[in-house]
Amino acid sequence: MCVVSNQDAAARAEPYSGPNWVNLGRACEILGVNQSTVRRWADSGQIRCFRTPGGHRRFAEEDLLSLTRDGAGGDLGSAAVSRIRRQLHAGRGGTGWYQEIEESEREALRPLGRRLVELVGEYISAQRPRAEIESEVDEIGRHYGELLVDRGTPLLRAMEAFTFFRRSLDETAKQMAERNRMDAGEAADARERIGGLADRVLLGVSAAYDDG
Repeated sequence: MCVVSNQDAAARAEPYSGPNWVNLGRACEILGVNQSTVRRWADSGQIRCFRTPGGHRRFAEEDLLSLTRDGAGGDLGSAAVSRIRRQLHAGRGGTGWYQEIEESEREALRPLGRRLVELVGEYISAQRPRAEIESEVDEIGRHYGELLVDRGTPLLRAMEAFTFFRRSLDETAKQMAERNRMDAGEAADARERIGGLADRVLLGVSAAYDDG
């Protein structure tokens, strides 16, 4: 939880001793999630945090790295981000397509991927109305497709990327079920919901290629 005090600015800015502290942008880079997610995890106590005299947050780097290694303590979205990043950088699990695309393509697609895995986590935990999440997923799928079409990405490569992404989510769902000791019915339901969202992304990508 962020350290906040009513004392003077100097006292309020005094951090915990020990860890290396990083700013919000760096925290987002390490975790592969957006700023609101980092703030939420800090407010819930998953990441140690303090505020500078100017009111800016600083985060404990070791906590961020721990979340990356451990998959955010069972949160599906962060676990998926960690898994995807590890596999992409290691070049395993059918990631040949990733090595072939331009860095500009990666930069354009990365924020959409991060948001998508966050939505999957929200969908499974029912944090928001599912119809609302489904609508946003539809938009992301369409936007994915439009970006790929605009950059001349072959449809086959787009499908390889989608297949990798869906398989990674499915593997993460299995781990989540084991860690949370879900029964067979609960685990099957979670995987079915994830599959349904993935199908919506695929339809959006396909529609963009049809129009392009």
